[in-house]
Amino acid sequence: MANIKTIQAGKYNSLLANALKEIPEFKKPEWADFVKTSSSKERPTSEPDFWYKRAASILRQIYIKGIVGVNRLRSRYGSRKNRGKKPSHHYKAGGKIIRLILQQAESTQLIEKTKLPKAGRQLTQKGKELLESISGGAK
Repeated sequence: MANIKTIQAGKYNSLLANALKEIPEFKKPEWADFVKTSSSKERPTSEPDFWYKRAASILRQIYIKGIVGVNRLRSRYGSRKNRGKKPSHHYKAGGKIIRLILQQAESTQLIEKTKLPKAGRQLTQKGKELLESISGGAK
């Protein structure tokens, strides 16, 4: 069985995104096609499976890091903004998309909120089993 960390992230995320499409609680909201993912972006994403790929990426990050909060994920998915002649700066990603994906994962009991040792969200046993079953199929 392959370890999640040894599989290429893009390949693993696409497999996990396909598995998340089959879960009825993971639905892309109607407004998701019209909003930017960050203030550093010029346009909304045009990728049709963006919602599921971002959800898969967030679940993979939680698996690797352990306990992760929304603010850390905002920093992780942020990017540099082109400010013309001025130097570019890093801007955090929008929090609404990340929070909603985390809430959808909580409703399926893949993750849970924690208070100690630090506040954030961590995977449940059901979530770990799902992610590891996907890694077993990927080579």
